[in-house]
Amino acid sequence: MEPLIKTVRVQVAPDRAFALFTARMGEWWPLATHSVGAADATDVTLEGRVGGEIVETLRDNTTSVWGTVTKWDPPAVVAFTWHPGRTASEATQVEVSFTADGTGTRVELVHTGWEARDAAARDNYDSGWDFVLGCFTSGV
Repeated sequence: MEPLIKTVRVQVAPDRAFALFTARMGEWWPLATHSVGAADATDVTLEGRVGGEIVETLRDNTTSVWGTVTKWDPPAVVAFTWHPGRTASEATQVEVSFTADGTGTRVELVHTGWEARDAAARDNYDSGWDFVLGCFTSGV
């Protein structure tokens, strides 16, 4: 299946956009609608290093691993495996790049590795990433 490619532009420098996307993910991610725990989700964090995990925390302090950082090159690129609510064997891959664009930053998300999932999952992420990135741009 073809990769999903989503692009947004934010009116901040790449270092600030990268920091918001990674270190402050819990501030803008729409946990109520786009998480494993839904209404019980309280936070999501991304550990900023290769091998770091993306972890959702629930009200009862249980956690769910969404993926693992595979590339860490601030403020240009972060990449990670992606499997919220699934096993790591069903992981896809996401790479997000941050490129200076005039007075702001072009943020491009490329989601690949659909061989591990079905076409319905890809279709859900097609609209899901639009919503999630909208929350990101609103949070800048």
